[in-house]
Amino acid sequence: MLYYLLNILRDWLVEVELYRYVQVLDRISFRAFAAGVFSLVVVVWLGKPVIRWLTAKRIGDTGTFDVAALEQAMASKVNTPTMGGLLIAAAIGGATLLFADVTNHYVRMGLIVLLWMAALGGVDDWLKLTSASRGDQGRQGLRAWEKLVFQLGIGILIGVSAYSYGDSPPNLAHVLNLPFQKTFEAGGHEVAEGLVFVGRVGFVVIMTMMIAGMSNAVNMTDGMDGLASGITGAVSMGLFVLCLIAGWEAASQYLLVPYVQYSDELAVMAGAMAGACLGFLWWNCAPASVFMGDTGSLCLGGLLGYIAVVIRQEFLILVMSGVMLLELGSVAAQVGWFKTSARMYGEGQRIFRCAPYHWHLHMGGWSEQKIVARLWIVTVALCAAALASIKVR
Repeated sequence: MLYYLLNILRDWLVEVELYRYVQVLDRISFRAFAAGVFSLVVVVWLGKPVIRWLTAKRIGDTGTFDVAALEQAMASKVNTPTMGGLLIAAAIGGATLLFADVTNHYVRMGLIVLLWMAALGGVDDWLKLTSASRGDQGRQGLRAWEKLVFQLGIGILIGVSAYSYGDSPPNLAHVLNLPFQKTFEAGGHEVAEGLVFVGRVGFVVIMTMMIAGMSNAVNMTDGMDGLASGITGAVSMGLFVLCLIAGWEAASQYLLVPYVQYSDELAVMAGAMAGACLGFLWWNCAPASVFMGDTGSLCLGGLLGYIAVVIRQEFLILVMSGVMLLELGSVAAQVGWFKTSARMYGEGQRIFRCAPYHWHLHMGGWSEQKIVARLWIVTVALCAAALASIKVR
């Protein structure tokens, strides 16, 4: 909004010699950093009143799980306010509207993903929290297929829109960006030979899988105080750097990575995500005063997947999100093998003591604080490795 107003008033500001005081808003890097600081301050500032409101409304975690051991481990967290993701989504949306170019199509689609996924998570959280009052003890939120329908639905819609918007040169918005692949020849002015460009169907499939997959990955990671918010904050910082590179033609050509015109505005949204996660960590660190719930985890994951596809860096985001993918994979493997072994041997067997993987570690004797801190460290290392790999072509 500020950038939009600057463009409207630019000539007048130059005429009255006031432009020099606001010209910093023309710098995308400044607006991205400002969005991060703004969202952090908003979450920290509004955290206490929001927690009080959630507590007054008795919007607290029920501590009901399908696994007895997990339910026992979470007993101390029962009635901790949840749906704190409302605060995260509001901070990201507010910072984006304030500091990003709201006429940018990529930004508008990002806001749609944010609202859609936050609303989906909110409904899921609400159904879980009100199941007792409805006498529906067996239904813990939305069913898996119900949630998946809406995740795939937004992925398809956004995929079609993003593909159409990136369909003009000098964009490389449709290139299949493989690991260690050169997008430009040495020197950076000529597009490299042998590049593969995905068609509309392929692009939509990639977008859909990334939005659905990453939203579920963050959701599975959200289980210990500060775990999901800290990891997502670190990945968002890496994404912030990648957005600046992807939307800056000179930087893209120098680093030999895909150039996607106008995608640098998504750095504002990535910065806002990082700030919101760090701000939320203020209230979510052990012992947590509030949980983000599906309201926060689904919108954060959905945005990570969406932005990664737009800037053509799906592989690097998957590397950065290695811990979250491990969490998601552990659940899929646990459930899959349990059902398969039950059919084969008449009794279900487990690969892990409990899934997601952080509970496997906890039941193996690791303290919650140690697990969270070590998985933060692993994530930071993965983000550093992913960014360093940009120079390896």
